[in-house]
Amino acid sequence: MLVKAWVIPLVCLDYEVRKEYIAKSLCVNRDKPKLKCNGKCYLAKKLAEASEQQERQAEHDYIASLIYQVMSSSNSYLFDSNLLTPFPSVNTVNYCYQSLFKSRLLIGSIFRPPLA
Repeated sequence: MLVKAWVIPLVCLDYEVRKEYIAKSLCVNRDKPKLKCNGKCYLAKKLAEASEQQERQAEHDYIASLIYQVMSSSNSYLFDSNLLTPFPSVNTVNYCYQSLFKSRLLIGSIFRPPLA
């Protein structure tokens, strides 16, 4: 958390310490001296990057804390073993069925192969 508070001031301090180098080498508008940018475009770009990085880090920390809260909750959702027992057995009755019809074909008794 302390590092997050020091990111933007450190970017500004870096700009102030290396102002001449940034104005001569890293400034986008170094070829246009009438604009009197003096590296402020570089500073603005670095500040935007730092704030974007802080936003991403804050979002990542928030998601990580949510996941941690869910994973470390004291409520464990385990199934009760009594609920997993099978249904009580029901007495089943076995039926024996015999067809009243004979399984032979009627045609078999009428048509027979010729006798030799």
